Amino acid sequence: MSLNWQTLLAVGSGGFIGAILRFYVGIVVSKNFPNDIPLATLGVNVVGSFIMGLLVALFLIYTPSHLVKIFLLTGFLGALTTYSTFAIESYFLLNTSLWLGILNITLNLIGSILAAASGYKLLTYFLK
Repeated sequence: MSLNWQTLLAVGSGGFIGAILRFYVGIVVSKNFPNDIPLATLGVNVVGSFIMGLLVALFLIYTPSHLVKIFLLTGFLGALTTYSTFAIESYFLLNTSLWLGILNITLNLIGSILAAASGYKLLTYFLK
């Protein structure tokens, strides 16, 4: 893989779209579902992991260009999913409520892994 202007543009434009969607989801979810657990972060991490599983399975069968892969996986999903936000939110939750902190960590980690596996399995099942 070479670092050229097409690669940078693919990652950057995917990241631009993913970051805007992440910001929008945060506003909508926080406004409509106020909660002690950061549901917007949980939602984008789980949904993003599911999409990651779908795309990785799809790319095993249909091989898109390298630029399409990095646009979607590195750029878009990299910006949409928010593990740095998850980390600091979990830290603050652990400082205020051990129970909420552990619940948030558990839901994000297990939910994201199950979502990624589900997306992968779902698509590989239907593409057989």
